[in-house]
Amino acid sequence: MQLSYQRGHAAWRQVFFIKTDQFMNRIRSVFLFLLLFMILAATSSPHATATANAAVAASPGETRSITLDEAVRIGLERSRSLQIARLDRDMASQKIRQTWSEVLPQITSGFTYTRTLKPSVLLLPSSPFIPSGFLETSSDNAGRATLDVRQPLFNLSAIAGINAAGIVRKMSEEAYRNTEAAVVADIKISYFDALISTDQLHLIEQSIARWEQSRKDTRAMFRQGVAADIDTLKAFLSVENLRPDLIQAQSRVAITLTKLKNSMGLPADSSVVLSGKLELSSKSYPLDIATAYREALDSRPDLRMLDLQVKAESQKINAARAERFPVISAFGKLETQTAFDDKIRPSDSVWPASSSVGLQFTLPIFTSYRISAQVEQARIAQLQTRTRLEDLKANVRAEIEVRVLNYKEAQKRIEVQSTTISVAERSYKISLLRFKEGIGSRLELTDAELQLNKAKTNYLQAIYDYLVAGTQLEKALGRLGVEVASKG
Repeated sequence: MQLSYQRGHAAWRQVFFIKTDQFMNRIRSVFLFLLLFMILAATSSPHATATANAAVAASPGETRSITLDEAVRIGLERSRSLQIARLDRDMASQKIRQTWSEVLPQITSGFTYTRTLKPSVLLLPSSPFIPSGFLETSSDNAGRATLDVRQPLFNLSAIAGINAAGIVRKMSEEAYRNTEAAVVADIKISYFDALISTDQLHLIEQSIARWEQSRKDTRAMFRQGVAADIDTLKAFLSVENLRPDLIQAQSRVAITLTKLKNSMGLPADSSVVLSGKLELSSKSYPLDIATAYREALDSRPDLRMLDLQVKAESQKINAARAERFPVISAFGKLETQTAFDDKIRPSDSVWPASSSVGLQFTLPIFTSYRISAQVEQARIAQLQTRTRLEDLKANVRAEIEVRVLNYKEAQKRIEVQSTTISVAERSYKISLLRFKEGIGSRLELTDAELQLNKAKTNYLQAIYDYLVAGTQLEKALGRLGVEVASKG
């Protein structure tokens, strides 16, 4: 009897392990198929393709000629700050999905297998039918499978959470626009920095070229006896004194180009050539402070973010209040179980099923002031957000005024310097002619050259300040975010 029991037990174990191995092999096959599908989908996605193209386009050692718009486009594609903002936006979408789970049905299943090592017994009085005084009540093997379904019917807290999650999603969109505006402004200003440093280098090179020509003319005049030896020395010193300025200008060009490549997300060893110019823009901005402030209130993403946060705090108040209301849920349960000894095959065992449905009603009666404290905390948080919003509006009003004034100042300087350059060029030509004819002095020519160089430098600086002030005014008005959103 013991031998047949061992054989039956061994056969049952063999069948059990064979079935288990077959099941696990199927699970592995399905998992490998899903993993392969996900890898193929990721490598063929548009975002992965665009990233790969951008990486190829920005290969190290490649020389690129870029305009301002191209610099902005490349920076938006490769900005790590925008990548983080995109991930935050995706995170908000997943939080919305998570909050919806509070009102959708929940289905769970389970299976329990029990192997009896020592059987359970029921103690009974001794009798002729039960001489041992106990009765075994358990089988060698037992299994139990369950399926539970729960559907919330009334839960105000979950509804408030869904509304708050929708507002958070909008806040993430505004945060993305705010990051875009910051990235665009940083790239534009870096581009203008690189342009003005390059143009300033050209001005110094032009000044050196003029002094080199003047030195040659002075030597020729000295040989003819028209100019003195001191004039040749002054011409030499004028050229050599510009050498340190040339070195500094060359260094500024390299530094500003490095900053530009970094803001665009390009490799540091890539070569970039700027095809843009420092010139007046055709864009127009409201120069009336009240009009500009109204536009900023409607368009700035940081203001809209705080306004949405105030609304989200209102939903938090509603969610805290909703905990005072009952929660009603419907549930259902399907259960089947079996028990059999080793001498019975698993396929011959009986699996009787049972089912039940019901309603669950939960109502908090006394929570030790927890709910009232949560409501007050949510109200205080909303008041804090409203105060921060009002403070931000005041700061925006001051920023708008500063940006408008800077923009107006740059415009006026451009108008003044544009006429100054023509006068300075004419003055230099006259002084050079007078010096060649022996009428004018070296001091007069030096002063005329300095005035010409200063006029060109001031005009270049005015154009730069005008473009930077326009970019900062665009960001203060919230236009950079609006432009980028429309392009996307």
